[in-house]
Amino acid sequence: MPAKMLYEAKDEVVSLLQKLIRFNTTNPPGNETQAAEFLKETLESEGFECEFFESAPGRGSVITRIKGKTRKPRLLLLSHLDVVAANPEEWSVDPFAGIVKDGFVWGRGAIDMKSMTAVEVMIMKLLKRNGVKPRGDIILAATADEEMGGEAGVGWLVKKHPEKIRAEYVINEGGGFTIPVKNRNLYTVQTAEKAIVWLKIRAKGTPGHGSIPGAADNAVMRMAKIVQLLGSYRSKIKLVPTVKRNLEELAKGGGIQQRFFTKLLANPMLADKVLDMLAKKEKSLAETIRAMLRATIAPTIIHGGVKENIIPSRCEAVFDCRILPGQTKDMLLNEIKAVLKKNGVELDKLEFEILQENTPSESPVETPLYTAIEKTLREFDPNCGVTPFMMTGGTDSRFLREIGCVCYGFMPTKPDLPFNEFLKMAHGIDERISIQNLVFSLSVLYRLVENFMT
Repeated sequence: MPAKMLYEAKDEVVSLLQKLIRFNTTNPPGNETQAAEFLKETLESEGFECEFFESAPGRGSVITRIKGKTRKPRLLLLSHLDVVAANPEEWSVDPFAGIVKDGFVWGRGAIDMKSMTAVEVMIMKLLKRNGVKPRGDIILAATADEEMGGEAGVGWLVKKHPEKIRAEYVINEGGGFTIPVKNRNLYTVQTAEKAIVWLKIRAKGTPGHGSIPGAADNAVMRMAKIVQLLGSYRSKIKLVPTVKRNLEELAKGGGIQQRFFTKLLANPMLADKVLDMLAKKEKSLAETIRAMLRATIAPTIIHGGVKENIIPSRCEAVFDCRILPGQTKDMLLNEIKAVLKKNGVELDKLEFEILQENTPSESPVETPLYTAIEKTLREFDPNCGVTPFMMTGGTDSRFLREIGCVCYGFMPTKPDLPFNEFLKMAHGIDERISIQNLVFSLSVLYRLVENFMT
């Protein structure tokens, strides 16, 4: 029998999400304090003792816990309160009104990730109301700054107050979405993530009059070649453990995915050829997998020139690079320089600057929590599959993996929107989550926490 859905908590979790969306915590600047103080009041009204932290004025985070019978294992329920920008002119609703329409809660943060904040807060409330006595501490942290790198949120807490947030296990964002495979749902658990290397390249030349272009050395032309080379470059394929297991699970599903992913696993060096064929049928899935197989380099910003009739002597471009677990920024930089040199770009006329970097991370799959996730999901969806998954972006989990925590991204949702549309929702226009999925996420995660911690 499928496990019990917590429909009696539906109105409360919906209302909580609506209220969180109405706090405009667009980062930058963030202003998460207002949302953190609201959660502090909400939790204290139910008897929780909360701690409030500000890494800087307006950059607030809130932490509370249910104390366990013993010191370990501790479980951290983590979420962030900031969101990315939303242009109201592009949306069909006010992105910060938190309205309910057509069975969905709409607004910036509805998926990324105020819905998970609302669910995790409700889990804490229900555990307390039901008198659950966990074997170790259950900690809730709703934090600042994830969307701009996390240094003013989880990164700051790990440096300044690690004892407040450290846990053996962490449940965070980045997984739980479903890939429909033949006649069943395949739920993802984020066990790894790539890392940012934001790189600026400056190209130098010599200025001259725009009417005699051959007498100068045009830095824009040099940069145009660099952008073309790096934007179209495909780095060497590397199959990390999480991705290998993910593809193996996809290949078990039968149909089109079994055919393509079996071929890919048999010979990973033919991955691009296989994914090019898959992209004709399922482009979003194919390109997501492609980005999981290698370091990527995407040109995102370019500046050059000072006047219409002056050949520019300087041009610069920014590249959003993402590296895999096991790779470093130095490895990537050496690879980029080798590509440019091989194609005739003069390296002595370039300057390289790392704007921001962090570390890729991966958690093991063979843990009691991962086993509990599989077991709990099958209580609600008996025929489902479960697969580890690597995010091509990043989350705050990387800070906690660095101090020894096992971190899983897991907010389970069923496919009530087309997969392509769901992928576009986070950071996209008309972001929304169905009320049905809010209840499903709450029900599964509550049961998981109760199963694992008692």
